Amino acid sequence: MTTRGSSRGRVEALHVYPVKGLSPQPLREVELSAGRAFPFDRWFALARPGGEYAPGARRGISKRQFFVLVDEARLAGLTTRLEAATGAFTVAVRGHEVLRADLRTGEGVQRVLELFARVLDLPPGELPVWAHEEGRRFTDTAPGGDRAMELVSVLNLASVRDLEQRTGAPVDPLRFRANVHVDGLPAFAEQDLLGAEFDLGGVRVRGEKPTVRCAATEVDPATGRRDLPVPQLLERAYGHQVMGLYVEVVTGGTLAVGGGVRA
Repeated sequence: MTTRGSSRGRVEALHVYPVKGLSPQPLREVELSAGRAFPFDRWFALARPGGEYAPGARRGISKRQFFVLVDEARLAGLTTRLEAATGAFTVAVRGHEVLRADLRTGEGVQRVLELFARVLDLPPGELPVWAHEEGRRFTDTAPGGDRAMELVSVLNLASVRDLEQRTGAPVDPLRFRANVHVDGLPAFAEQDLLGAEFDLGGVRVRGEKPTVRCAATEVDPATGRRDLPVPQLLERAYGHQVMGLYVEVVTGGTLAVGGGVRA
């Protein structure tokens, strides 16, 4: 661990997840506003038919109400991409595009739902529910309220390496589905930043809460197989299941890969 005021690091990678539970899109930089998460992050979701989500919902609900990696590891076998400016949404399997649809149209959304009904082996005639509420996000923190819904997730790569060394198991950082990967800090130094403001790659943020990990991290993002009990490994190695930190943007600006991290 490290003392506040002494941390020095850099931003190694940025990712946005337009559809909850689906694949990340890497970014070189992103414009952030105070109190807001990444633009288009967890902007859409695939809700369980007959579940708690209904169009018009204005409150956060549990991730278990959506099709996500916690229960549907096979989703990691798909590569998805959203072009926010045009609404173009693509799905690929092993590098081969299997769907291109326009999310601005009812027809495009219907095609997406029909594809995922097949991927998820839903009963004939049953489709996921397309979840989208303007101005809201389907983040894991959303049940904590509107402010929590807008938190940004940060992962310290040194902490991941420390877990690898303690357990002898290779751990892909993408298992943790964070928005920001940082490096150059001591392992678990991010936990010293809870309640503190610090500079993150060009914006001012405040550490809000540790990220407690769930079974979604058991899924290999490259293969879609559930092959590594990450929460149990964390518990055995450290006595907790924390890996990463949620932060709130205090002062907006451009967050860029290569930017410094200074507490």
